[in-house]
Amino acid sequence: MGRALDLGSSHPVLVDKYFEGKEVEVDAVCDGDDVLVPGIMEHIERAGVHSGDSIAVYPGLNLTTREVDTLVDYTVRMARGMQVKGLMNVQFVIMPGRINEPSSVYVIEVNPRASRTIPFISKVTGIPMVNLATKVMLGISLKKQGFGTGLYKKQRLVGVKAPVFSMSKLTGVDTYLGPEMKSTGEVMGIDHTFEGAMVKALMAAGLILPPQGNLLFSIADKNKQEALPIIRGFHSLGYGLYATSGTAAFIEQNGMKVEAIEKKLGQGSPNIIDLINTGFITGIVNTITGGRMALQDGFHIRRAAVERRVPCFTSLDTVRALLKALSQGKGAYSIKPLPEYLA
Repeated sequence: MGRALDLGSSHPVLVDKYFEGKEVEVDAVCDGDDVLVPGIMEHIERAGVHSGDSIAVYPGLNLTTREVDTLVDYTVRMARGMQVKGLMNVQFVIMPGRINEPSSVYVIEVNPRASRTIPFISKVTGIPMVNLATKVMLGISLKKQGFGTGLYKKQRLVGVKAPVFSMSKLTGVDTYLGPEMKSTGEVMGIDHTFEGAMVKALMAAGLILPPQGNLLFSIADKNKQEALPIIRGFHSLGYGLYATSGTAAFIEQNGMKVEAIEKKLGQGSPNIIDLINTGFITGIVNTITGGRMALQDGFHIRRAAVERRVPCFTSLDTVRALLKALSQGKGAYSIKPLPEYLA
């Protein structure tokens, strides 16, 4: 840093900070004056996972009234300021405040165009976003179409948008979630509860776990304490626990029965890959450790899971939501036509 600064103003230094907060997404339609926000979507995964690979929930169930008001205010001001006439997508990150301090809302990016969430938000709110925006671009104001500025009334339902991946068709591609988008499509689940909508979305995406089975945990040291309540939850539901040696020791220290898989890849059988290939493992939770060998072993585990169609999760946020949904059992969801949920 000292050498860089000695070079003077002709060589500026960029200081960058990463915010690992709650990501929120808003789609809006603007006619240059009025700005309609049909709804607000809260991401399950924290900022750092590409929005196309995140699970999004409508309405934002964990947002405060102040945060919602701020999100809508920022969206309206930016749309008017840019004189948008049509669709606009905004991605935000919400950072928790210190003790007795409110949270802070930051804008990640603004896209003056349709987003992949337009079909989702249109279905769960009943607002025909593309139709409205097309008429706006043809000169018909939102007022003439029966809408004004601000957040549309909240529907009495929960919608979940989940990504779909085609990793099994893409050999050599790692499956862990990061800033690069890897999903090739998405599905949605709608119900009256978060748990019901989440179960439907994960079933459609091929990420649901069977009611009983064996789970493999390979958790990075930095994530172990955060993962502990999740592991306890699956243990209480009756899932068999298997883990790599370091994770297994941590689970045993916390009073749960677990079987350690000691042998690393390439050092004899049976190893982790063998257990996955035989179908014995029905789900995997694998957070990224870093380091060359750790990444190589993790990559082979994740690829084996993909090729055997075994659900593999690299984000604890996703697994936490899955656990919450599974804890409701078989009665978690209802089955109705879409109009009945919107009625």
